[in-house]
Amino acid sequence: MLQNIKLLYGKKIGATDGDIGHVKDFYFDDVTWMVRYLVVDTGAWLAGRQVLLPPHAFGPRPFGKTDTDLKLMQTNLTRRQIEDSPSIETHKPVSRQHEEAYYNYYGWPAYWMEAGMAGGISLPPGIPIGDQVRPSPERDHQRDDPHLRSTKAVDGYAIRAGEETIGFVNGYMVEGLNWRIRELVVETGHWYAGKEIYILPKNITRISYSESTLSVNLSKSDIEHTVRHDVAQASV
Repeated sequence: MLQNIKLLYGKKIGATDGDIGHVKDFYFDDVTWMVRYLVVDTGAWLAGRQVLLPPHAFGPRPFGKTDTDLKLMQTNLTRRQIEDSPSIETHKPVSRQHEEAYYNYYGWPAYWMEAGMAGGISLPPGIPIGDQVRPSPERDHQRDDPHLRSTKAVDGYAIRAGEETIGFVNGYMVEGLNWRIRELVVETGHWYAGKEIYILPKNITRISYSESTLSVNLSKSDIEHTVRHDVAQASV
């Protein structure tokens, strides 16, 4: 089942022995388009602290059958486990060192150590890469991961087809079974009656974080021929 991530903001997160907070944000990998972490605001329970929870912490079906079914996203962790987990500062880029400590603490397999895998799920070929250069392997351990991005930060990015802006990012359709972002929700704006359409990650050719834009290999005509709430297709 696909779910718009925006509908999950604010949802309560439960441990096996009580609530722990609510969803504040998501971090995704802009190479694989996999959700890597949920950012959880712990509220008064751990005052002033936010924690990261990866998909490993949730069962195989984290979403309800419908939008209204989801009252609580249940983890398989205890409150004590979460309270004692290594601290990761969510307002700063996540370093590989912190991620290693985090995954070692829980005893989970690290996604970057499993070739061709993401959270135990095989990755599709040909995933587009962002416009930042990834550090060399020998320096990765000391560097922040440049491909982990906040979904909230990318909300509102302009979608560029050639030199034209054809819309803006307005959500992400994520698959609950493997936490992969399957489609980007795009609000087309006034030029196309404000219709909401979907764009596949494979159609994104470049991401510019300095310019807050996503470039696609689609034309304005392709967008005009896309029905509301349908996936845009490149013309042959």
